[in-house]
Amino acid sequence: MLAFLNLFDYQELLFIMLMKAIRWPIGQLILLLNFIFSPRSPKRAVDEQAKIDTKTQTLSLYQLPSCPFCVKVRRTMKREGLKIELRNISGKNDFQQELIREGGKRKVPCLRIEQADGQVQWLYESNDVVSHLQSLTKAA
Repeated sequence: MLAFLNLFDYQELLFIMLMKAIRWPIGQLILLLNFIFSPRSPKRAVDEQAKIDTKTQTLSLYQLPSCPFCVKVRRTMKREGLKIELRNISGKNDFQQELIREGGKRKVPCLRIEQADGQVQWLYESNDVVSHLQSLTKAA
């Protein structure tokens, strides 16, 4: 039984290493394509952009640079001309622990929305985040 567990652990470790080896080049390709085909920000009047910037001051996006769903949200931010704080959960920072502690899970992209009354809402699905971001510019 113990030998089986060791074999299982070994196979699991190999699978994890294989997935990392596959994900890294794909992530780099996604970043390259995003750089090459980056959308343009809209040109707005200064006062109109200031209104939108005020709406986005209480937003933070927890993300990973090469995550395809995070790239999708960042592209929407650029396409809509939104200035939102990016919080990268990889590396040596407290954002990952903050996301888990306050948001409840380590899943990106995650948009942290601080309401006027101090309540915080967490949006985890990229489609929900994109819809929310697009609604900010439509309302302006």
